[in-house]
Amino acid sequence: MLETLTSRLAGIVKQLRGEARLTEANIQEALREVRIALPEADVALPVVKHFIDAVRAKALGAEVVGSLTPGQALVGVVHRELAALMGEANAPLNFATQPPAIFLMAGLQGSGKTTTSGKLALLLKNERRKVAMVSTDVYRPAAIEQLKTVAGQAGAQFIASQTNQKPVDIARAALEYARTHYMDVLIVDTAGRLAVDEEMMREIAELHAALAPIETLFVVDAMQGQDAVNVAKAFNERLPLTGVVLTKLDGDARGGAALSVRHVTGKPIKFAGVGEKLTGIEPFHPERMAARILGMGDILSLVEEAHAKMDLEQAKRVAER
Repeated sequence: MLETLTSRLAGIVKQLRGEARLTEANIQEALREVRIALPEADVALPVVKHFIDAVRAKALGAEVVGSLTPGQALVGVVHRELAALMGEANAPLNFATQPPAIFLMAGLQGSGKTTTSGKLALLLKNERRKVAMVSTDVYRPAAIEQLKTVAGQAGAQFIASQTNQKPVDIARAALEYARTHYMDVLIVDTAGRLAVDEEMMREIAELHAALAPIETLFVVDAMQGQDAVNVAKAFNERLPLTGVVLTKLDGDARGGAALSVRHVTGKPIKFAGVGEKLTGIEPFHPERMAARILGMGDILSLVEEAHAKMDLEQAKRVAER
């Protein structure tokens, strides 16, 4: 994933050599590479513009610290801005409510909602929480059975529902069950559609009103590229989302969704799906993802080291004075 972006950004370091500071002239060419690389990786154009402007503003006139080359200094700036674009730090799940904490899963059909629900259930079970799961998808054949299987694999309590029930009635009954059986968490899997439509949006808004979930998680397929951004925007306008889960982040997608979704929705990416198995989920750390995209762990370490050394030398000088 993101190989083209990584290889293009790697070229930045080689371009800027032997100059004492970053100037408009010497970063212009490097930023041109970034401007080409980001859309190639399926990053939305408004996000590209915002990112380029932010990097230029931070990089201009920045001193090249100690033993760093200008290219390495620019990589440091790009890394910090990439991390900021994706949310700066990991945002954990919220449990600050009377049990059960309700997690409402939203997203298109095929984005991986049901599997992600199982992955979250297993994660929470491993934290010694009592988890119940229910499906309100009464349209897709075998959707309820699929969740039952996933709940069994995760060791969560499955709450049965029927295709002839209304989704809101299923949700209310499940909430009552979770309360009376002292569950810590209730995960509600919702119906997806092949595209965003009015009926789907109305239904999930009704479910949200009936359940008042502490977390409304938007599950999006990283392989959707630019389209993921439009879908995220549509959901965000109709639902008070609290976070995003990116699935198939281990695939051969260009992965621009990881950079775009956070900027477009303003909501943190909380988890990333990194495999088919129920254990294939991990908290999303923007700074680690930025390092992965840059594919330059050694240079980033060098940048951090140089800055730390600089701070130490400055502190010594102040102490001596």
